[in-house]
Amino acid sequence: MTQVDMPSIQGVRLAAERIAPYLRPTPLFRYPSLDRLIGTEVWVKHENHQPVGAFKVRGGVNLVSQLSDDERRRGVIAASTGNHGQSVAYASQLFGVEARVCVPEGANPGKVQAMKDMGAEVISHGPDFDSAREHCEALAEEHGYRYIHSGNEPHLVEGVGTYTLEILSERPEIDTVIVPIGGGSGAAGTCIAGKAIKPTLSVIGVQAAAAPAAYRSWKERRLIADEMNTAAEGLATRTAFELPQKILWDMLDDFILVSEDEIASATLTMIETTRNLIEGAAASSLAAALKLKDRLAGRKVALIASGGNITLDQLRTLLNP
Repeated sequence: MTQVDMPSIQGVRLAAERIAPYLRPTPLFRYPSLDRLIGTEVWVKHENHQPVGAFKVRGGVNLVSQLSDDERRRGVIAASTGNHGQSVAYASQLFGVEARVCVPEGANPGKVQAMKDMGAEVISHGPDFDSAREHCEALAEEHGYRYIHSGNEPHLVEGVGTYTLEILSERPEIDTVIVPIGGGSGAAGTCIAGKAIKPTLSVIGVQAAAAPAAYRSWKERRLIADEMNTAAEGLATRTAFELPQKILWDMLDDFILVSEDEIASATLTMIETTRNLIEGAAASSLAAALKLKDRLAGRKVALIASGGNITLDQLRTLLNP
């Protein structure tokens, strides 16, 4: 990545202007039950209230709105476990662009159907996200589609950074943000926007221990591939992405891992305490807060509920393990 490609606070502010006609600010709610469980003041940023049920749509609208005439003519392609694909499909429908999304076989059926309903062609390939991504990249090369990588896109990072603008505009006293990390665009956007506005802001990333590639890459300051065995598809990447990692290496304050059991328990707790549907990746922010509760005492914490696209089968499994 060259320096000019790096996301900036100016880019985040411009993204906020671009997406404003299409996406409303999402709620930032405080729940006494979560205050009690974590032992401090806690707010939830409800990105599950987005029209596609996840934060990534901010980046999709920001990027697709800026495509050149040639890129629009060629159409776009992306690889996704679901939420990035929905973002690209939603934004492409808004701006009249043909979209294709490569998903792993067995991808979340609700997310797959939503992409189809928004006019995208869905291409199933391979057992996991990275297999779908490799197939996607080959198709982009073969057909000349504009490939929208789920992490290495400055406009995506700047777009998703807008939720942090909203948090600190509404609650400037918040001093800690806990954000789920799969590819890392959300955490990178949080760092870019949050630390520009409030340099003392602490940004903590959380990933599934069963898919720790981004965590290990952050720890070792190099891009690493690892296992990918988490049930939380929003965290299910087996390779780290260059652009988010470069930002996280410089700006992320801490990064922790949570187990599958901790994610499952936190998902049920989030559903019960917030009365919202929350998917596993989103609930990982609560899992991290519970793990760090002693450290968080006296702080004002925002948890990013990154998405709510949980299936009925996933819910049944959680309720009847």
